[in-house]
Amino acid sequence: MPLQEQCLWENLTPQRPQAPTFKGELSVDVCVIGAGITGLSAAIHLLEQGKSVCVLEAHRTGHGGSGRNVGLVNAGMWIAPDDIEAGFGEAVGSQLNRMLGAAPALVFSLIDKYRIDCQLRREGTLHMAHNAKGEADLRSREQQWKRRGAPVELLTGAACEAATGTTKIAAALLDRRAGTLNPMAYTSGLAKAAGDLGGRLFDHSPVTGLERQGQRWSVQTALGAVNAEQVVLASNAYTEGEWTDLRRNFFPGYYYQVASKPLTDATAARILPGGQGSWDTRQVLSSIRRDAEGRLLLGSLGNGNQKPAWFLKAWADRVQQHYFPYLKGVEWECTWTGCIAFTPDHLMRLFEPAPGLVAVTGYNGRGVTTGSVVGKAFADYLCSGDAKALPIPFAPMRPLSGTGLRSCLYEAGFSLYHAGQCLRIVI
Repeated sequence: MPLQEQCLWENLTPQRPQAPTFKGELSVDVCVIGAGITGLSAAIHLLEQGKSVCVLEAHRTGHGGSGRNVGLVNAGMWIAPDDIEAGFGEAVGSQLNRMLGAAPALVFSLIDKYRIDCQLRREGTLHMAHNAKGEADLRSREQQWKRRGAPVELLTGAACEAATGTTKIAAALLDRRAGTLNPMAYTSGLAKAAGDLGGRLFDHSPVTGLERQGQRWSVQTALGAVNAEQVVLASNAYTEGEWTDLRRNFFPGYYYQVASKPLTDATAARILPGGQGSWDTRQVLSSIRRDAEGRLLLGSLGNGNQKPAWFLKAWADRVQQHYFPYLKGVEWECTWTGCIAFTPDHLMRLFEPAPGLVAVTGYNGRGVTTGSVVGKAFADYLCSGDAKALPIPFAPMRPLSGTGLRSCLYEAGFSLYHAGQCLRIVI
């Protein structure tokens, strides 16, 4: 059976919300641009505080990275907490570490409050050391998080093998704050919650212009305009059009995934038996998790849309055979790719380019939890005017130079590494 280019999460979310195309004129307190996790979290928390809200989505709810990611509900960012404090300064960095350390709890609370069926597992995640350098990094991360009171534990020996299902990993950092979910179902559940609270959601309504008119904003689409006191620009890596400079403040990268058919071999139960999602410490990392129906999902940095199916199958076979050689006859069912907003220092940016207009970019691959936190923070800030509600201060917009070249160089490096994996030069 040929490998299908299809997002698994869409197939597993049959009740995706349908929203109309925006037409005409509408006046609201806040217009949110982008119906992903950030925008929908902002909408929910604004609506809970009594604001009228309109959400404009260029495609369909969950179209971007919000519905196409790995589905890891991670605490913190990719970089270690000490490095975050070094990058932002101790005061700001410690606040960001606290807010993102508690981010999985916020996601879980939204799921519980609004009864979102998204195949949630709360058993944590596993960061897996692929070599001695990776193990040293995880030992450092364990100590850094433990100093901050986090429930993390470095598993080694038999405990590590039992948790991961592989002998190729010497150590794995178990973060009990974290979990896994179906990201499209989570995003769809947030959209339903926003609608139930009175929010107005519109799909297939790309923004064509944004203008300040007196004390309010005019958010223009091809078929109408929204008049709003405040605007949340939450399109991140999927920002389109020339009406905003946000897309010049990050460079796009990609992440592809390959999913198997549900595994029926009895030995498959050995793979991540506790239900955790995982990723390894390689510079060009591999993510590994199971879904609710027992599929094996493998992912890595790179644009799968630019790679032939045979290449993706060969890569998936190589990773599977390296980590789980006892699996026989794995059939790969589908593949999909999402876009990531990268920044050179791997730190996100918050912007307030004009009064009543806030924006974010640079999640660097941590969208599920970071988007939920930033959306709530934007709502709290817009309602209160208190910048202490934000995880980090606003930064000035400084467009990056050579974003296209950066993206090409990253993609070339990822592709070379994956080719080396397929040829058994590296693993």
